[in-house]
Amino acid sequence: MAKTKKNQPKLHTAITGKRWWQEVGWRHIVGVLAVIYCLVPLIYVVSVALTPRATLTGGLFKNFQFSTMFENFTALGAGKYSVFWSWILNSLIVSSVTAVGTVLMGAAAAYAFSRFRFRGRRGTLTGLLLIQMFPQMLAFVALFLLLLGLQDVFPALGLNSKLGLICVYLGGALGSNTFLLYGFFNSIPRELDEAAEIDGASHAQTFWTIIMPLVLPVLAVVGLLSFISSFGDFVIARVVLQTQDQYTLAVGMYAWASDARNAPWGIFAAGAVIAAVPVVLLFQYLQKYIVSGLTAGAVKG
Repeated sequence: MAKTKKNQPKLHTAITGKRWWQEVGWRHIVGVLAVIYCLVPLIYVVSVALTPRATLTGGLFKNFQFSTMFENFTALGAGKYSVFWSWILNSLIVSSVTAVGTVLMGAAAAYAFSRFRFRGRRGTLTGLLLIQMFPQMLAFVALFLLLLGLQDVFPALGLNSKLGLICVYLGGALGSNTFLLYGFFNSIPRELDEAAEIDGASHAQTFWTIIMPLVLPVLAVVGLLSFISSFGDFVIARVVLQTQDQYTLAVGMYAWASDARNAPWGIFAAGAVIAAVPVVLLFQYLQKYIVSGLTAGAVKG
């Protein structure tokens, strides 16, 4: 029997004319403007990096030549600019350890607040929230004096040490990351914990084998944000680090640009381009976890 018109599927007509601009077209315009807004600074930095003896006041790709386009990049490995690679190594060490430590500490604290009931739980959560209301810049003097005192007792945690800088980063990010992960842990059904407990699993086994795989997307977000913030931080690193061999990338490159008239802007831009590579690669690697399902495969039917 032939299908009646009532049972036939409805065909969606294409949106055209004024209605298309009202519903769809303006979104394309906003997207193009956003792309232009993001690309113009990047193109400008790349043009300065590929132009020898470039200045910030010159035009895009002014005096550009293919034979000398990598001159600024090769200069980073010679002479007084060779210290750039030790700076980027220091930044990678500090940022990687900070990201891993932030994820582990935040996840452990969030799991304890989400699953356990103990005296002072609400007060501790409220205290963490209140502490995060004050910016970390208010504690610069206290951090400096604290690290200065620790330097006499335990030099590895004092001023001018990467370990001391890592500890400062971990303490500053613990509260906000704990709250972010705490809400995520609460969304995971407690029946999974109870089923694991019936099977004889300890709290540690439940945490590592069941909970952690389920919260992998938010852990990737926390680790990525922690890495980016510590990799590009300047103010706190400038307070803690004192000598050139301990500088991170942001502090070291600021020393190059401190004299605006005589600064090597071409080499500075080349260093900025290289510094963006680790962040882009990390984001591309973690993107699959960020966009994946939050509890996909957690419960099988």
